[in-house]
Formats: sequence, C-alpha cells, structure tokens
Amino acid sequence: MLYIRNDNTNPYFNLAMEEYLFNLEDNESYVLLWQNEPTIVVGKHQNTAQEINSEYVKEKRIHIVRRITGGGAVYHDLGNLNFTFIIKGMENSEFDFKKFTMPIIKALGRLGVESELSGRNDITIDGKKFSGNAQSVKQGKLLHHGTLLFDSRMEELVKALKVSEDKFQSKSVKSVRARVTNIKDYLHDDITVTEFKELLLKYMFDEDMELRESELSKADLENIDSLMKNKYMSWDWNYGESPEFNVKQGKRFDGGKIEVLVNVKEGIIRGIKFYGDFFGSGNLEEVESALIGNRYEEREIKGSLAEMNIDEYFRNINVDELVSCIL
Repeated sequence: MLYIRNDNTNPYFNLAMEEYLFNLEDNESYVLLWQNEPTIVVGKHQNTAQEINSEYVKEKRIHIVRRITGGGAVYHDLGNLNFTFIIKGMENSEFDFKKFTMPIIKALGRLGVESELSGRNDITIDGKKFSGNAQSVKQGKLLHHGTLLFDSRMEELVKALKVSEDKFQSKSVKSVRARVTNIKDYLHDDITVTEFKELLLKYMFDEDMELRESELSKADLENIDSLMKNKYMSWDWNYGESPEFNVKQGKRFDGGKIEVLVNVKEGIIRGIKFYGDFFGSGNLEEVESALIGNRYEEREIKGSLAEMNIDEYFRNINVDELVSCIL
C-alpha cells in the first residue's frame, strides 16, 4: 500500500486528489492522511443549502465542497485529521465500515483511548462521536474516508452546520455539542495534531501491512489541479439547482434520511430529485429518470422501482420505504 504524504490544506485540492487516485487505472492501493482549512464537506446526495448556516459560513469564510460519497455533512478545520483508504480488488464489496475503521480503533487503543464503531458509520468514545465515515465502490476499487476530530473548535462546528431535529430525535440527544468530542481530551500526553498524525500512521498498520511512501508526479498534480478547478470549485457541483416542485417529503430510516422533491402536473411526475445522508454507489439520475412520466400513484411507481436494484442506490432502504417518501 502506498502512503501519499499531503500537507496541502486546500479542501478543493484534497477532494480532487482523492477522486483522482480513486479513478486512476493502476494496481495500487493508497492511504492518505490530510487536513483542511475550515470547511463544510457535504455528502454526495445532500441539498447543500439545507445543511449549512449560510450567514455564519459567509461571515467566517468557511469553504463549502461536496464529496463523491454519501452520508451527512461534516465540519473540518486544522484540528481535524482526515484519513482515506483507496483499495483495489473490491469488485463485489459491500459497504463494510468495520474493516476500515478497525485500524483507527486499534491505533487509538495503542494511545490508551478506547473507542468503538457505532451506528451506521460513526466511531465514538464514551458514546460521543469523533469520527464520521463514508464509502464508495466503483470499477473494482473502494474509497473509504473518515474524519477524526482531534482538537477541533467545537463552537465553530456547531454554528456552521444545520442539523435537522429528526436526527437529534434518532440519536436521543438535544444538541450537536452534546454528542461530539475531541480525541485530545482523552489522551494522557499533550500532543499536537501533527504528532498525532505521525503516531496514527505508525500504529494503524504495525506489521499487518507493508506501507511504502510515495509522491505524486508533476502530471498527477496537473490532473488534480484541473479536476479541482473544473469540478470541486464549481457552483454546479457544490450547490446545484433544486428543481421546481410542489411535493416535498422526508423520512429517516435505519439506512439514513431521504428527502424527495417532486413536480407533479396533471397527475404525472414531471420532475423528481432525491436528497439525503444515505449511502449508495449508483447514479441517482437513473432512478429519477425511471420515475419521470409515471402516474403519481403507488402501483405505477412501485412497478418502475421493482425493475431496479434499489439497494445499489439507497443502501439498506427498501422499495416500500422509498415509496413512502415519494407519495
């Protein structure tokens, strides 16, 4: 496995670098450790405007960028460390968060901190979240990345993000601040995030895996720069336009939250858009296209969805649950 050392804190570059390595046609697997300047990273399927506190984000000049994996919005700053695994040979892989969070849990254990995988995709200490994780599988490769709140400014995190009330209810807590924590608060030694980064790299693998350090070539950097400018810095990618709609529904399931905007005219679906913090590797436009032109009624919608592998697009959410969000 190759370790690419990356000291760049530009979020648009870092997300572009991840995607570039994920799409690279090679036989290598990669691990990355990286940091961003104050940034909100929204999930692939989310409605950005509903996830951020726009006035606060503008005032504090916080970056906004969308990633290529599902899940919910997260806050990054220089007190947060991000990790990425890009693994080859995962053609038939299911979404397996445990496999890629265990190296983190093991490394923290070496530092005297007991943590565990909780819920769909969180790692917690004493029931408080310090890491959110997301995955994507494509063409025989798996990308798994996660956050590690080490010494982040929690008040900034709380003010920058909007978190819906249904998420509070599902977690049985009253505030974001009550359910998140920094790793540093549990360490015996007073270390910096840079020192933590080096210890994490040392302890994550031990003798379990050969880790070789490598650098990106000039051509790699030029390609990443192009992807950053053309995609990750674009309004279309980071915000996009919400369609005209006259029906808006949303529900939370074990597999995540789904919100649906539907434009119905004369009983026919003319437009439909899915948002949420769910996971899935399929292109949602395929589901949306299949539903346009259907009557806005259960039988016809179910008939169109029955022809598709819904789990590919909405992991751990079934057809009945999906239909209940549309109608």
